[in-house]
Amino acid sequence: MPTTVPASSPSFSKGKLVVLLLLAAAIFVFWYFDLRQYFSLESLKAHRDGLLAFTEQHYAVAVGLFIVSYCALVAASLPGAVFFTLAGGLLFGSVVGTLYVNLGATSGSTLAFLASRYLLHDWVEAKFGARLGPLQEGFSKNAFSYLLTLRLIPVFPFFIVNTLSGLTKVSLGTYVTATAIGIIPGSFVYAYVGRQLGTINSLSEIASPKVLLAFSLLGLLALVPTFYRKMSPRQGV
Repeated sequence: MPTTVPASSPSFSKGKLVVLLLLAAAIFVFWYFDLRQYFSLESLKAHRDGLLAFTEQHYAVAVGLFIVSYCALVAASLPGAVFFTLAGGLLFGSVVGTLYVNLGATSGSTLAFLASRYLLHDWVEAKFGARLGPLQEGFSKNAFSYLLTLRLIPVFPFFIVNTLSGLTKVSLGTYVTATAIGIIPGSFVYAYVGRQLGTINSLSEIASPKVLLAFSLLGLLALVPTFYRKMSPRQGV
């Protein structure tokens, strides 16, 4: 007999449609109104005094707006994270700015992770579950090390890591912890530069080969425990 999908559990629920519409609306507004023009080093320099004055007069409001805006940007997988990290350093200082950046970026990444899992995970499992089984198992066993490496090495775009992680079986707690820890070095570097905004003329001055190499070495260091477990002989029972 042919199988039918129960009416109470449609393959594409109203909830998923709402999430998709919200994401589509955010992306449409961002590109239609060309909001990206405001997320640049030049724009940040041009509005530096006004932003600092507003932050000084309305500190709590500025912090709230900063974290929520950063979270929304990352959750919708929109460009501009570097701008926000520089702004965080400029407005709140290197250390405190890194903290606020971490809160916004980790929260946004978590929302993107959950959206990916909610929207795509079941479909991917049904379509490719048999072929992805060994990969899923290997990733879940070393999820923290792998995710920490992906976060530390800036070669891997944020939104891709967020989306693909949602398709794996990694737990939410592991994902949040690895993300929060892994983005600290990069966030601090950009926040520190943001505090010294007048000393740079382009973003390429920040992402120098030496800085990228340092991040890459940190990322590889995070994989050492995984390699050790794979190379060490099995202990007898």
